[in-house]
Order: sequence, then C-alpha cells, then structure tokens
Amino acid sequence: MLQDKKSETDAEKQKVLLRELVEELGREDPELYYQPTSHVARMVRRMISESDKLNADQRKLMARLSERDLEVLLSLH
Repeated sequence: MLQDKKSETDAEKQKVLLRELVEELGREDPELYYQPTSHVARMVRRMISESDKLNADQRKLMARLSERDLEVLLSLH
C-alpha cells in the first residue's frame, strides 16, 4: 500500500518534470510542437542526461524512464 502511494507520487513528479522540460525545449525551439513524439522524447532524454537543469534527485527520478516511456507520456498530453 505504501509502495503504491510512493509510486503514484513519483509518477506525478515525473509528469510535472516532463512538462517543465518540454516547456523549456519549446522555448528554445518554437517548432518543437510539430516534431514527432519520438524526436521530442530523444531531446528530453538528452536533456535529462546532459543538462544541468535538473538536480540529482530529479535526474534520478527521470532516469528511470526509458525513451519509450517518455514517448507514451508525451502522447498522453
């Protein structure tokens, strides 16, 4: 039960961070909206691994998501 609540909380945090990262990418590239989801997911994955925009805890949380996971989350929004 407690593990389920922690997972839900982590998933919510991941969604918020993903939204923030996509917004940042969108500010840098106004054409991002028109890019395929797979391309956006690769850009987000690169940002997670290479950018200093995330602290260590956020990076660890987001590192659990594969590129495919990111694609699925992006397609839901």
